[in-house]
Order: sequence, then structure tokens, then C-alpha cells
Amino acid sequence: MHQGENRSMQRRVFLTGLGATAASTVFAPSILRAQQVPTLVGAVQFGDAHPFTQGLLKFEERVKALYNKPINFTLHKDSSLGLEKQYFEYMAQGKNVDYAIVSPAHMSTFAKAAPFIDAPFVFRDFPHMEAVVNRGLLNPIADEVEKKAGVRLIGYGGGGVRNLFANKPMKNVAEIKGLKVRVQGAPIWSRTFSAIGMSPTVIAYNEIYNAIQNNVISAAENEAAGIEQMKFFEVAPNIIMTQHAVSVRPICFSMKTLTSLPKDLQDAVIQAGKEAADYERKIESSGDSAILERLEAAGRLKRIPFEDRANMQKLAEPVMAAYAKEIEASGIQTAIAGA
Repeated sequence: MHQGENRSMQRRVFLTGLGATAASTVFAPSILRAQQVPTLVGAVQFGDAHPFTQGLLKFEERVKALYNKPINFTLHKDSSLGLEKQYFEYMAQGKNVDYAIVSPAHMSTFAKAAPFIDAPFVFRDFPHMEAVVNRGLLNPIADEVEKKAGVRLIGYGGGGVRNLFANKPMKNVAEIKGLKVRVQGAPIWSRTFSAIGMSPTVIAYNEIYNAIQNNVISAAENEAAGIEQMKFFEVAPNIIMTQHAVSVRPICFSMKTLTSLPKDLQDAVIQAGKEAADYERKIESSGDSAILERLEAAGRLKRIPFEDRANMQKLAEPVMAAYAKEIEASGIQTAIAGA
């Protein structure tokens, strides 16, 4: 089937059981309306085993239960519709993708404050991140994203602790000086990693493996689930336990789609988004250490204790403060720090 044909089949309103001709459709609009069943299309970069995919499947399950009327879901897995940056652009345009889990770094084109949601050293640990989410401290940033991008953040997944992974062991700031490391596209990541002394570069997520294998870079950073799913340990088996960030991965939903849905389905989507994100956050955070322990026991990787996290954070703090001021988020930064 051609790609264009596939997209046309995944329109938000899927007309089932229409064997009638176009002429009969014109003369029987009441029959047509009676046979309309909403279809929601999702996308995720990973396969079934990843917490992101499990979170989106939980979202589907909860929408169906809450709505309790016929509805169809199509979830495209394993990057079959591109990467998270493309998903967010699709949702902003109201085409191809209705819902997805997306890194805040990919929202910066639309809302400059968005990457602050999970920038380096924003959270002390997972319980701190959980407290911030539960207290609604990220709401001002979510409001900006919705206003400027037309995408609503209906829940906050994530909870995985991010570490460096590299093709050689390193244990302190002096040893990571000049390290060629892949970072996410939002400028704050390049700024903080440069301040720490590394040499950051932006590379697409699906190109990291080959970039390390071909010595274009020597390292990147990710949470455990991503390291396992993408098999990054095969080319960079040294997990340097910098614990420099806790991932926040919102479940996003296109406002163009949301406003086109019946009110009871809108309510189901919003409620299911929160429930699914809470579920995803729980399984990602609880499985984080277990993944690394299992892979290390199997001889696939080695965890390297990092001696200099406090120094690393100290070097990043002035950059983070300047960034928060630049995006008019100093108040949010203060509120998060005090949570």
C-alpha cells in the first residue's frame, strides 16, 4: 500500500461498513453519521517492551473504558512515523499523529520554555520530580506549549535517571573534559554540557549508535530503558553514573484533534492521559536500576561510579540560572527548587 493511501485510511473519522456508492452517501447523510467511529492515531519511537509504548497502550485502554463507546486506535511503533520531533510537528499541524510521548527538547521551536521541563540538574532525584509534577508546578510551561504549539500536555511520563554512556570509562569532570557527546537539540543541553567542559553536538536519536561506532562521537546520554532498547551498550558499554537529569516525557495530544471530538471523548482523553502518564512514570522509574543491573550481570555493560556530580552541577548552575531568566522562568525554577 502506498504511504499516501495508508495516511488516508487513518483519518480521525473512520467510516466503517460503507459499501455504498458516493451517490447513496449523498442521499443518506443520517446513515453516514450513524456509522462514524472516531480513530485516534499515535506514534512512539520504541517497541512493545519500552515504558513509553506501555504508557500509550495504557492510554488507549483507559480512553476506551472511560468513553465506553466505539472508538478505534492505531499506534505506530518503532519510529515507523519518524522521530519525536516529527510527531510534535504533526500534532501541532493537526495531521498524521494525534497523540505521542515527546521529549520537551523537541518543543523548543514552538515554546522556548518547554526544554526547562527536564533540563540538566532541574530535579534532585525521582521523588523530587514526582513532587513537582503532583503539585502542578509545570503547568505554566504546559500552558505556553498549548498556546503557542496547539498541543496539550495531558500527562507527565518519564522518571528515568539519565547518565552518560561512553566507549571508554571516565569517573570525574577532568576525565570528561573535551568529551565528544551527543545531546538533545534544545540549546540548554549544549550550553550546560559545554560549561561542564564537554564538546556537545546535536545528532538525531536514531543515528547515535552509528555515530559512536564510527568515532564521530564518543558518548551520549540517556535513561536505562533507551540504552537497552537501542542497544547503545554494544558500542558504548561504559555507563558513567552522572545522574545529571531525570526524564520528563509528556503524553501530548493535538488540540486540533481534541477540539474536534465529542465532549465526553475529550473528557476521557484528558483523564486517561493523566492516568496513563502516572502508570508510565511508575514503571519507568521502578525499572530504571533493574535494567542496568540486569545488563551488567549479563556482561553487556559496566556502571562507572562518577565522583564529581556536585562539581558537575556547580559548573552547570550559572548556565541554568541565565537560561531560566532568558525564558522568563526564574519563578518556576525557584518553585521547583523549593519543592
